[in-house]
Amino acid sequence: MTIRKVLIFPDARLRTKAKPVDGVTDGIKLLVNDMLETMYEHNGVGLAATQIDEHVRVITIDVSETRDQPLVLINPELIEEHNKKEESEGCLSFPGVYAKVTRAGKVKVKALDREGKSFEMEAEELLAVCIQHEMDHLVGKLFVDYLSALKRSRVLKKMEKLHKLNM
Repeated sequence: MTIRKVLIFPDARLRTKAKPVDGVTDGIKLLVNDMLETMYEHNGVGLAATQIDEHVRVITIDVSETRDQPLVLINPELIEEHNKKEESEGCLSFPGVYAKVTRAGKVKVKALDREGKSFEMEAEELLAVCIQHEMDHLVGKLFVDYLSALKRSRVLKKMEKLHKLNM
């Protein structure tokens, strides 16, 4: 397993739309392992393949306190969403940035697992939010896209400043 570099905004590759996975190959399994390793290394609860410059429809999630309950969603599709609510979100591609975003508090999703088996699951609270957040990455959408123009402008300025400091 390899820890991959996480793309940081304003990297344009974060806006790339991911392609569906044709089959769960050894390469996809290796990608999943790398994503989990990267997510855990960065103390994230979710990671989309897009965030490590792999533009396929794969996300990894672990919202457990013990960090030992990984969830893999390949080609995820949202089937249902209920109970809109506003929660604070962060993102590994926006280090140190948190903002309130309105999302469904309960979702039903269909996907393939890391072995390529199709499944459906319901998720609530943090897991539901995380699934939606990571699925957005797969279509090139970022959590700041949900913010008002003023709040988005503040976040973008903070990220530009951070980018300049790290150059």
